[in-house]
Amino acid sequence: MAMMLMVSFLPASDAQGWETLALAVAQKAISLWRNDEVEFMGHNCNISVSPYIKRFQLYYRGRMSCPGWTHIRGEGDTRSKSGVAGKTTQDFVNKAFASGLISQQDAQKWLQS
Repeated sequence: MAMMLMVSFLPASDAQGWETLALAVAQKAISLWRNDEVEFMGHNCNISVSPYIKRFQLYYRGRMSCPGWTHIRGEGDTRSKSGVAGKTTQDFVNKAFASGLISQQDAQKWLQS
């Protein structure tokens, strides 16, 4: 709403430039979020990544869950957008091993497939 008010007070050429800039900013912001479905050890799992601000710096929070298989949830926080999915998956696997959901033999078989 505030953006619409600002655009209405700008000259036509400035308003058009602002709209282009606002669209670019929105597209960049949307790319910070990620929601994917992946296959993990024969099960459909979801990985989500969302940004957040901590001490004036951009961080990413990841979550991994496999509904229909387990209630375990992997979680990870990092400043790296590309690294958060790996950290989150590692947390999920560690929790799955600890609970007995995945055995070392299961993991080795899956890695070799």
